[in-house]
Amino acid sequence: MLSILVASNYEGVIGVNNELPWKISKDLKYFKKLTMNNTIFMGRKTFESIGRVLPKRDHIVITRNQDYKAPRGVKVIHSYEELKPLLSEDKEVFVVGGGEIFNDFIDKVDRVYITFVDVDVKGDTFFPIEKLDNFKEVKREKDIDEKSGIKLEFTVYDKK
Repeated sequence: MLSILVASNYEGVIGVNNELPWKISKDLKYFKKLTMNNTIFMGRKTFESIGRVLPKRDHIVITRNQDYKAPRGVKVIHSYEELKPLLSEDKEVFVVGGGEIFNDFIDKVDRVYITFVDVDVKGDTFFPIEKLDNFKEVKREKDIDEKSGIKLEFTVYDKK
């Protein structure tokens, strides 16, 4: 199963200068809970912005650069066709960014986990919120991050 996992404000901002525009402990814990012992799939820029291999997760990085060398334990692919054989019904693969990858893959995923972050921030990287029209909301949980005081909505959408 292929799913997107993203945090966005209500305007679709997900990044600025190759970084998250917020540091929200509760959302990072949610990311960890969902992705632990699963596979995370991302573009090269997102992988490099994370800066390391995350423990107890399989990593797949997609890049146009045929000569890209990733650290040990990271599978590098160059197309969706190379990803398809790695997908299975019994294990979830999470598409975790960035903006270009979300745009390219939103029509290919079965589910979208989106944490809406109630902040007004300018950004340069966006999630295509308008494409959620092709999905049905199946879960919404409101919360507040204790450390930052920021309101969050953890939502899940399944493809219609």
